[in-house]
Amino acid sequence: MLRKPVGNGSSMEQDQHKKMKSSSSTTNKVTGTVVLMKKKILELNDPVAGFNDRLHELIGETVSFRLVSADRADSDNHLKGNLSKPANLKHRLTELPEGIAVDYSIFEINFDWDDDMGVPGAFLVMNEHHSEFYLKTVTLDNVPNHDGKIHFICNSWVYPTKDKKDRIFFSNKAYLPNETPEPLKGLREEELETLRGTGEGERKKSDRVYDYALYNDLGDPDKGLKYVRPTLGGSIEYPYPRRGRTGRPPSEKDPKCESRVPLPESLSIYVPRDERFSHVKLAEFAAYGAKAGGQVVVPELESLCDQTPKEFDCFQDELKLYEEEIAPQEAKILDKLREKSPLEMLKVLLPADGRPLLKFPKPQVIKEDEWAWRTDEEFAREMLAGANPVVICRLQAFPPVSKLDPKVYGNQNSSITEKHIKGNLEGLSVNEALERKKLFLLDHHDTVMPYLRRINTASKSYASRTLLFLKHDGTLKPVAIELSLPHPNGDKFGAVSKVYTPAEEGVEKSIWQLAKAYVAVNDSGNHQVISHWLHTHATMEPFIIATNRQLSILHPIHKLLQPHFRDTMNINALGRQILINAGGMLERTVFQGKYALEISSLAYKDWVFTDQALPTDLLKRGMAVEDSESPHGYKLFVEDYPFAVDGLEIWSAIQTWVKEYCSFYYKDDAEIVKDTELQNWWQEVREKGHCDKKDEPWWPKMKTLDELVESCTIIIWVASALHAAINFGQYPYGGYGPNRPSLSRRFMPEPGTPEYEELKENPDVAFLKTITSQFLTLLGISLIEILSIHSSDEVYLGDRDSEWTSDSEPLKSFKSFGEKLREIERNINARNYDERYRNRVGPVNMPYYLLYPTSEKGLTGRGIPNSISM
Repeated sequence: MLRKPVGNGSSMEQDQHKKMKSSSSTTNKVTGTVVLMKKKILELNDPVAGFNDRLHELIGETVSFRLVSADRADSDNHLKGNLSKPANLKHRLTELPEGIAVDYSIFEINFDWDDDMGVPGAFLVMNEHHSEFYLKTVTLDNVPNHDGKIHFICNSWVYPTKDKKDRIFFSNKAYLPNETPEPLKGLREEELETLRGTGEGERKKSDRVYDYALYNDLGDPDKGLKYVRPTLGGSIEYPYPRRGRTGRPPSEKDPKCESRVPLPESLSIYVPRDERFSHVKLAEFAAYGAKAGGQVVVPELESLCDQTPKEFDCFQDELKLYEEEIAPQEAKILDKLREKSPLEMLKVLLPADGRPLLKFPKPQVIKEDEWAWRTDEEFAREMLAGANPVVICRLQAFPPVSKLDPKVYGNQNSSITEKHIKGNLEGLSVNEALERKKLFLLDHHDTVMPYLRRINTASKSYASRTLLFLKHDGTLKPVAIELSLPHPNGDKFGAVSKVYTPAEEGVEKSIWQLAKAYVAVNDSGNHQVISHWLHTHATMEPFIIATNRQLSILHPIHKLLQPHFRDTMNINALGRQILINAGGMLERTVFQGKYALEISSLAYKDWVFTDQALPTDLLKRGMAVEDSESPHGYKLFVEDYPFAVDGLEIWSAIQTWVKEYCSFYYKDDAEIVKDTELQNWWQEVREKGHCDKKDEPWWPKMKTLDELVESCTIIIWVASALHAAINFGQYPYGGYGPNRPSLSRRFMPEPGTPEYEELKENPDVAFLKTITSQFLTLLGISLIEILSIHSSDEVYLGDRDSEWTSDSEPLKSFKSFGEKLREIERNINARNYDERYRNRVGPVNMPYYLLYPTSEKGLTGRGIPNSISM
């Protein structure tokens, strides 16, 4: 809303005040409190902010507030709500209410409010101070004609006013568009127009604009051909979800590519201002990054004196990474390594001030037993309870069949025969094992094979299939591993495959251990690129953008989903800047290398929104069948499948909460259809956010309450529980490189070669020479340590601002949701201590807590944040 500066007042205000005075109404003093945080708390390195931003400067006329009536419209102001006179912050209160962090300050404020103006439903704020501030809440007391307090949950940055344009904030009351009080309708649409922007120009830090762009910012053609990458999205060859638009100018050498932000300025990459990390998280993120730099550099320094630089000489060398703190190294050596570092980012992170450098915390997978990870049982268990438990499927035809086009790739079907596995099926034939639903498959073949020839120009990897048998004790046993390469004469000649089976002694045992390592390489890379990045981070960002552009903050669905979007755009933007970009940490630490994001585009072709529902996913993978007598209506074929067992409980709790919430606002399907904001939101998700898939028949039509409930449940599940299960197990399982190597540097040794003789004589050295090198191991585990850490201001599933809505029934339902999650925590604890469930703990003695809803800060291996916040 545009207006003149606070002072004598505009003619509109003067006329309004005259009308107010001429009436017989009584003017009341409405008291309130304003909770805010100053910029200086957040920018300790900003000397101007630190010197100038004194709290007392906000007292007086530099910041003004005006209440807006939800009941009385002003005919002279386009029928928007009547406005109070401007009010300013009074004295600062010394005692903070319970639940308010010490970083915040609380001020008193008083408004003149006539009793015939009805109840305030919004307020306008003008900031004429030189600096921004973070407005957390405004609370009003003793409002005429209203029982109780009126709460405004703001959680937003208020920048110095541009063009005398006020910021708009609404109370915590939810309204469907057609139920919005008439005096608030114009402000509701005005705020949405601000958030949509014009789609033009480069975005500035203070902007709150949400818009879409292609993934044309991953490459850096100005640095040379080595850093050129295809644009993802907008083509049949490379379909992709959309990201947030920054409006940066194009690169000099390719106008279709967006220019890059200089690496030292990575933390300032544009996202809408209220999507940025909190000051607490930003400080911790930077600190963890600096620590990661130290963790990488110390072993590199030690390797300079090692007999085989760039290699771990034995497993004990790798275990030394997890010892206690060591003394800082000589500064000149640090400087030398900094200069030679192949990654510019490390030059930024490496400490140059002589601070102590810490070693890595010991991953849970080796805490109790440093060798149990090598067992077949643990190898298989992690497909059910590890970092990537969403790929394993039940085998429904033998041998496994490829879905790749035989006209392009020839025969890619599996070469595993009954002879390979019959001795490991507890006396069953293959057909009997299939009929009893005891054969399972971890299949990375079709995902990897189309790119494998190109991948192996810089790596030595395979496309793998792993066949597993469900034993009588409920655990899985790997019975065959197939490793495949492209045919040397061309793709149309099919695959060249070899099958390996379990062995307990001799060189065959060492070969079997290597075969499992090649599988782990496939699983680790596809986990990062597809299960993690694509299926959670990338596919959720369009929902965040569309929600902010099309659903007013007054809309009940906006209020439902908003907690599940926190920090996602910021972490995704940082990912594009330093992780998934050309030459970034992901390309250097996964076997797919420069093709990693292209492979995720290939996987996006098979992405189906409705399949992201956990029950649908389990049914599609053949891991469950509908059964009304089983918990939550689904019978698992692996009864002890920790991810699925805990996940179905969480899914059911989310679905119940969402159904109760949505049913409060929508009494029938007709109300869904006539909700213009909701329909515009869903249309924009399909036609702009996921526009490369806009014509797919599986999109919900958003015409019924059931479709709304299912869609919102999927969004919340993916953003919270699925991401937690995929993300926070990375360091507990993958922090020890040999358990989940991400690269392979040698093919399987063949008899008669020096590598085969080395494997016979020194199998551990041969193993370590095959998997990720020392430096890239350190780089990789430094990355996943950061990604696996909970920040101290994390907000977990079932928790949010106490006054997020004024509607009592949704508050009761949300409380019940929280109570259900506490019950689930008790159930998870009970299952983890039940000896019948061997897959929950395994040989490594590591209980499954990745779907345990709450956590402390740090590296815990548990906790479900509300959102994809790391």
